[in-house]
Amino acid sequence: MDMSGGRERLVVIGGDAAGMSAASQARRLRGPDELEIVAFERGHFSSYSACGIPYWVGGDVAARDELIARTPEEHRSRDIDLRMRTEITSIDVAGKRVRARDVDSGAESWTSYDKLVIGTGARPIRPDMPGADAPGVHGVQTLDDGQALLDTLSRTRGRRAVVVGAGYIGVEMAEAMINRGYEVTVVNRGSEPMSTLDPDMGRLVREAMEGLGITMVADAEVTEVLTGPDGRVRAVATKDGEYPADVVILGIGVRPETELARAAGLPLGKHGGLLTDLAMRVRGHQDVWAGGDCVEVLNLVSGQEQYIPLGTHANKHGQVIGTNVGGGYATFPGVVGTAVSKVCDLEIARTGLREKDALRAGLRFEAVTIESTSRAGYYPGANPMTVKMLAERRTGRLLGVQIVGREGAGKRVDIAAVALTANMTVEQMTALDLGYAPPFSPVWDPVLVAARKAAAKVRTS
Repeated sequence: MDMSGGRERLVVIGGDAAGMSAASQARRLRGPDELEIVAFERGHFSSYSACGIPYWVGGDVAARDELIARTPEEHRSRDIDLRMRTEITSIDVAGKRVRARDVDSGAESWTSYDKLVIGTGARPIRPDMPGADAPGVHGVQTLDDGQALLDTLSRTRGRRAVVVGAGYIGVEMAEAMINRGYEVTVVNRGSEPMSTLDPDMGRLVREAMEGLGITMVADAEVTEVLTGPDGRVRAVATKDGEYPADVVILGIGVRPETELARAAGLPLGKHGGLLTDLAMRVRGHQDVWAGGDCVEVLNLVSGQEQYIPLGTHANKHGQVIGTNVGGGYATFPGVVGTAVSKVCDLEIARTGLREKDALRAGLRFEAVTIESTSRAGYYPGANPMTVKMLAERRTGRLLGVQIVGREGAGKRVDIAAVALTANMTVEQMTALDLGYAPPFSPVWDPVLVAARKAAAKVRTS
């Protein structure tokens, strides 16, 4: 067991956004003479943008290293003992220690801690079916995953890609493979892509994907990955047919990586993520914190715990944890569920609740949809956009917004995200003093047009 010589020791499990943000913030507040920081990362890379992987694979980002915010050497220069290619295999909460295994040598040892941060992230969902682990089948969650996919593409002569799932990763990877010149088929369990949108808005995304030449297979579930004589993937099968593939990319979502936490007896929520308090402490454990893709968060609109793995949350969690470990005080109150993505030049954005989320939360609501443009209609470059808005009946409280459109559409969702956080009504939103000039918006911004329509509908409901 390591001895810390009287200093407190912070142990961090996971070398990406949440873990290393926490370590860096704690180091800013407490010097190495007060706090020793030891961090463990099982992969080859630290502090990188997993969100950027589809754009690296597709060629929009030229080099892998452009996605790395801070290298292991940079962390070590700040007196953070970051140990790469080292996996934690066990957490002993009672003994306040973790067991680490060197991935390359297999050597194992215990390291004690005074304070522990769990930032183990998420893992891609791999379907439990024949062939799911065959060569040529790839999840895309880490830089190691992205590199493995690119290595496969460099060795593969065929140009047929099948993407399983049509969520954010599936849609982004489908575009990436189109950009690389592949023939792309997306097999989706739902009727429309982007299940984070209502189906009527998802339909707009499907039409755009089909316009790119992507073959969309809806209401289909992959039952088997078929392999050739060499053992490599050759097709995916559903109950209705086969789809030839030289590479298969899994885009069916991720699960929180919490097996370590489960084995240690730490509290998990219904989505499998760790449960924390507002300070990001693991509930019931004074000296254990958790953040990033391995935790559940409070949705401020529905009041329910939710699993939303996003880099924005992970970095905020890390800042909060590092501040608290470093002797300050900070909280993470929750989220409203904001996310943006794109398919080619189609921008996709959402915040708050979908219709089914509102129904599940027992809310009575009205939904409106409007068509508008990103700029004044007469100004060159004005692009169409569709805005859908949900408002609570009687109170008029804003519940959610979805936006699909061309350039200038996506980031408009931030107006709604702020309104949701402020608990505004759609009536109050109509008076927002937003910036206007013909190159930037119509005289009535599309979000405000939707708010006016929603306010009118709420008044008559």
